[in-house]
Amino acid sequence: MSEPLLRVENLNTYYGKSHILHDVSFEVGKGELVALLGLNGAGKTTTMRSILGLTRPRSGQVALNGVSVAGSPPHRIARMGVGYVPEGRRMFAGLTVLENLQLAENGRKGDWSIERVLQHLPKLRELSGRKAGRLSGGEQEMLAIGRAIVSNPTLMLIDEASQGLAPLIVEEVYRLIEELKQHGVAILLVEQNALLALKIADRAYVMDEGRIVYHGDAAALLKDRERIADLMGLNAGELAS
Repeated sequence: MSEPLLRVENLNTYYGKSHILHDVSFEVGKGELVALLGLNGAGKTTTMRSILGLTRPRSGQVALNGVSVAGSPPHRIARMGVGYVPEGRRMFAGLTVLENLQLAENGRKGDWSIERVLQHLPKLRELSGRKAGRLSGGEQEMLAIGRAIVSNPTLMLIDEASQGLAPLIVEEVYRLIEELKQHGVAILLVEQNALLALKIADRAYVMDEGRIVYHGDAAALLKDRERIADLMGLNAGELAS
């Protein structure tokens, strides 16, 4: 692999005196979809927050296109082409769908205009005048992804895209994620639903107790459910299909 778009090396992050991330290292290549798997509390969201500058790591390196950004403020990292879809969506509930998109676009130019996003997400066009706080969970997830896209990122960090959504809505959201990858956007996808993420990922990392415990080809891991269950501390029957 050439110089990765995102390189994380030996990242250590604390909350107070609690050591959450332990020497976490991984890479995401240009146009690649990488799944970061693990159960709730494994350290996945803290990893994303550390990359984005929302939680300052105690030590380690985060580099975008070879440029160190560890400890940089979130706005600088966002301007370097990183989009974020947070767990829980966190949109402006009192603003309409269109107003949320306009706020995210904020005059940025690129291939992904609001109009193009609405072409790819026709449901959002139908709901463009509705307040974000009145959307369903699936509609809010689509808006959260659309809001990240209009910033024209080269790398998107997506945290628990399937959480709390009905299966048909999950399929729709994941089709959108695959479409983004086909358009050259690199994606770091955090998921508890390992089987779902592995179906669309190129490579996968598994976290447990703040450490990377596995790295390998996603398709190969998908074929070994017993290995997945063992890595995630589950019985094979507990894996979501």
